[in-house]
Amino acid sequence: MILVAVLVAAATLAVTWRHVPGAAAVKAAARDSPPGFWYGTDSQFINVPGSGPFQEPAIGGYYGGYIGMAGNWAWWLHCQGAFLAWSKTDSEKANRNLTQYHKGVGTASYWFMGGPGVDPRYNGTTTEAKRWGARQAARALADIRGRPFRQRVIYPVLWMDIERPGIAPAKDNGWTSVYTSPCSGTVKQHSMRPVVARADFNGFWGYVKAHSSYVPGVYSAPKVWTHIFGTGSASRIPHTYEWTYEPETADLSYAPSGWCYRGISGCAEFFGGVTRSNKHALMWQFSGGGGVRNAYGDFDQIDRSTVK
Repeated sequence: MILVAVLVAAATLAVTWRHVPGAAAVKAAARDSPPGFWYGTDSQFINVPGSGPFQEPAIGGYYGGYIGMAGNWAWWLHCQGAFLAWSKTDSEKANRNLTQYHKGVGTASYWFMGGPGVDPRYNGTTTEAKRWGARQAARALADIRGRPFRQRVIYPVLWMDIERPGIAPAKDNGWTSVYTSPCSGTVKQHSMRPVVARADFNGFWGYVKAHSSYVPGVYSAPKVWTHIFGTGSASRIPHTYEWTYEPETADLSYAPSGWCYRGISGCAEFFGGVTRSNKHALMWQFSGGGGVRNAYGDFDQIDRSTVK
């Protein structure tokens, strides 16, 4: 991912303002702010200290939430090298902070989503792309309800992870190219109409809304979003909850207050018509993804004020 640090060893998409700090260099904040905001982590395991209520690693304050990979299109289709990024330990600690200590949002989940170009039934139509999105949503919901996720995913938004991660088997996850088969890694068409990509998104969104109590949301960033969906009507999602990963920093001493960094310029950048003043702006992965590494892992800013 750009969301999952181990997926992006070669990625250079985001901006780094400082070198990766050692543990002693990080300035611990008393707590996240303003009220309603929480720090959290996502994907791979990070050691969350304390015995309850648990504390945010390195930064300080309460541990406000964990977001894990509920599923992966390539894992689902048995592609070589595909994997899941889920920490049972961090999930349990986030849920305990919420249910026992009333801190944070608990556990959320995301589906590492395939574009139309990795659909085994791809035929270039919006009808099939929408069906492919719906099939992924059905699998994501089944994964959440099955082991090891059952009764652990508390947060009400189910995230679509839409990106171009630069890794096998499909470097763009099938969003801008069509592959000879989902796991082949061989491109047969170097283009994708935005309207077809949007149909994939719509299929997932609509299935989640119709078949679960979860609300569909999307993880992406402005440059990637416009590269896939353009700037026209296919790109507009003003009423969809968002989680962004731009901009990022490797230095955790700049951990944000609200949607902006402390000590340096830079604020969360949303996409598709959503801004940080919009109620649909919910999360910001401000460090650890996109190749912008710190000494620990992926860190997030979470706004709980509009989704509870």
